[in-house]
Amino acid sequence: MAGGAHNPPKVMGVADLALFYIVTGVSLRWIATAAAMGPSSIVVWLGALLGFYFPLVMAVVELSSRYPQEGGLYVWTRQAFGPFAGFMAGWSYFTSNLPYFPSVFYFDAGNALYIGGDRLLHLHNSPLFFVGFSLIALAFITWLNIVGLKFGKWLHNMGAIGMWLPVLMVIGLAAVVGWRFGPVTSFPAASLVPTFDVQHMIFWAAIAFALSGAETASFMSGEIKDPRRTIPRALPIAGLVIVGCYILGTVAVLVLMPAGQVSSLQGLVQAGAAGAERLGVGWIVVPLALLITIGNLGAASGFLSACARIPFAVGIDRMLPPVFARVHPRWGTPYVALLLQGGLGAVFCILGQAGTGVKGAYDVLVSMGIIAAFLPFMGVFLSVIRLQREPAGPEVTRLPGGKATSIAVASIGLATTLVALVLAAFPAPDEPDKLLAVIKIAGMTAVLLGTGALIYGLGKRSARRAEGFPDAVDAPIS
Repeated sequence: MAGGAHNPPKVMGVADLALFYIVTGVSLRWIATAAAMGPSSIVVWLGALLGFYFPLVMAVVELSSRYPQEGGLYVWTRQAFGPFAGFMAGWSYFTSNLPYFPSVFYFDAGNALYIGGDRLLHLHNSPLFFVGFSLIALAFITWLNIVGLKFGKWLHNMGAIGMWLPVLMVIGLAAVVGWRFGPVTSFPAASLVPTFDVQHMIFWAAIAFALSGAETASFMSGEIKDPRRTIPRALPIAGLVIVGCYILGTVAVLVLMPAGQVSSLQGLVQAGAAGAERLGVGWIVVPLALLITIGNLGAASGFLSACARIPFAVGIDRMLPPVFARVHPRWGTPYVALLLQGGLGAVFCILGQAGTGVKGAYDVLVSMGIIAAFLPFMGVFLSVIRLQREPAGPEVTRLPGGKATSIAVASIGLATTLVALVLAAFPAPDEPDKLLAVIKIAGMTAVLLGTGALIYGLGKRSARRAEGFPDAVDAPIS
């Protein structure tokens, strides 16, 4: 391996890993997105929980115990369907984070404005502020992850606190406001029934995507203590917090604000500010905004840390230039892959803003991230089904019922993923230039996938030549 062996210290135990899953599994922006849909989003959350989150967790537990080596879904899909499928799954997941970073930082920037009180709120429509905030935040988390998880895990752990504590604060405000003044939103049974039209259904993809994150730590299993035992223990702990944050947080926002006034960029802190004003405790908004800002920094850092392992693992397999397999001589981290992830994320911060306003850029980046992420999730569920043909030793964690249960659960997750992929391609209902949004989403997604296929072809050709195989002969799969 270029640059020496990758033998980082195994620093993540059950508690660290559970916090890592929380910080990558809870994204406060989706609470605002769900609340903007109204009370019916509560039922949508439950549907996404049963149709996507549970199947994904079960798939990750089984696949990570079958193949616990670093690389996660790249390794699983490669084992099930061969090198090209594995590469494209890893590449798609890797590139899904390029629009993810600016989108999560846009949300973070919108909430960070409240740290300055009323003095900074005039920047809420300033592209310069949002792009600048995103670039600085991305540079910071890239540097922190190059230094290594020994230090980076503290931002992840602080980020986890910055995820559930703001939700708990808003829930507390909502409980007091609801008790003293009554909820702003009513919750009759009829309001809980989802509306089956395109305008509402396109949000369902975002709700399902919000419940992803169970797959992240498997990319960096080399830094987890006994991953076969630690991952199944940490996931249920994190899952309780994740689901509770999303559902109770959505209810709390609706108690404090009408659905039609909830902003997808600032909804949670808006609701907190509304509740604090009614109770005369406006001072609470600044620590609330600060916690949300830290939480999102931790989440972005966690995804950067996990996804940078994909080009590192692919580099080891010689499908990318050897430079991607290099590790830092001092900190033992895949610093080239981290720099690539951070640099490309910065490019998307700028491209996503082109030709649109802050809200339009955010919506396009969200749609791109969802599509690019759900493509490899298809690979995960299909891999569970395909790999049932392989024997499962005593070290493999299986569901009750074995093969039949695994196939049934994976099929449910696969169906949900396919529906979410279709819905994510539609532009937001309030997007003024829908054609431009669709062109951006489809065009930039096609460029990302096409680039991956080209890189794979060039890498495979180079690998065959290095091993002495002529171009017309396929190299053996190891």
